[in-house]
Amino acid sequence: MLSDTNLAAILLTLKLATIVTVLLLLIGTPIAWWLARTRSWWKGPISAVVALPIVLPPSVLGFYLLIAMGPNGPVGQFTQSLGLGTLPFTFPGLVVASVFYSMPFVVQPIQNAFEALGERPLEAAATLRAGPLDRFFTVAVPLAKPGFLTASVLGFAHTVGEFGVVLMIGGNIPGVTRVVSVQIYDHVEALEYAEAHLLAGIMLVFSFLVLLAMYLTNPTRARQ
Repeated sequence: MLSDTNLAAILLTLKLATIVTVLLLLIGTPIAWWLARTRSWWKGPISAVVALPIVLPPSVLGFYLLIAMGPNGPVGQFTQSLGLGTLPFTFPGLVVASVFYSMPFVVQPIQNAFEALGERPLEAAATLRAGPLDRFFTVAVPLAKPGFLTASVLGFAHTVGEFGVVLMIGGNIPGVTRVVSVQIYDHVEALEYAEAHLLAGIMLVFSFLVLLAMYLTNPTRARQ
């Protein structure tokens, strides 16, 4: 049976993952479209920046985000000037950090889907006098649907499984920043292995079901 603290951590984690996934789809889609279409020299550096969280230790990313969003950092000074205070150790701070940390898991699948379209569907739409925005929303986005599905699943799942970044930015405040991964860590520290087993088992089953759903709903992956 889930305790109130475990249930609160699960609900907070789901809330965080949902908000971050929606934001990443809104932010990541234009980035992915530009990376898929551009021939600019900037494509390489920007692609590297987007993919950086894949290889960068979470503690390093969390440290620099903590500095940037702290009272003396540029982001912190900006939010303070707006009367919003600072973002570290708050739920909005977790959202910002998670967006950065899960960015490549959303941008890259969408970018790959856009690149796989080729030029013919867009050229055909152009011959029918469809404008750039019309071609994007009525041709590119529907044809890239598998990429959006994969991006949504990976972005959500990766946010749920975060630990290092959320601990650095959010700390361990019950009901505010204590997500499932941090709650498991607390249980292990307190030698509460039964509680840790319960939450870890839920995470294991969740991760398996997410990957299974992704492979079953993506026909390209299913054929491999």
